[in-house]
Amino acid sequence: MSKPQTQGQAGTGQATGEAGSSDFDLNPDLVVPRPRRLRPAGVLVAISLAQPEQPRVILTKRSSALKHHPGQIAFPGGKVDADDADVIAAALREAWEEIGLPQDLPDVIGQLPSHETVTSFQVTPVVALLHEDFEIRPEVGEVAEVFSVPLSHLLDPTKYTVAARSWRGTRRHYYTVPFGPYYIWGATARMLFNLAKVMQ
Repeated sequence: MSKPQTQGQAGTGQATGEAGSSDFDLNPDLVVPRPRRLRPAGVLVAISLAQPEQPRVILTKRSSALKHHPGQIAFPGGKVDADDADVIAAALREAWEEIGLPQDLPDVIGQLPSHETVTSFQVTPVVALLHEDFEIRPEVGEVAEVFSVPLSHLLDPTKYTVAARSWRGTRRHYYTVPFGPYYIWGATARMLFNLAKVMQ
């Protein structure tokens, strides 16, 4: 739960604590619109223990046909609907809809500090253990691919870097944690970095 000190390898700067993180952490020049109404969302950090010698985190690659964040790497999850009891219920429901994960399979063990996105979502990562495999069924039209990354890779702070690109006419910095052909970046990488710091 800390900020990088410079562009490049992520450092151990000032800790963000339980207040969580934000897309604005690395970009103090971005103006946060006020008043700002944040919509609650829940994502599932599902850690598969089906192969106990190498726990893995399940992630998705979003369809390139989607209007928002096409082709990006994400956790299963989404906004809290009116019928959802809380962010945990939302994360479990969305994981069922997006990848076919039965809602009674994850063993929820806790939550990470929430993350505020530039798109006005307050995202709470829900951490859960999966003790057995399940039949993956990507949601047609939304999920292009379901894959997993070794937990050991994601818990290694040296795997994280800070990159930058032009966004709406400004230079925007963000976290990355690449793995093989998958470029994991932005809010997903930031929340994974929070996981790594919590587990240290």
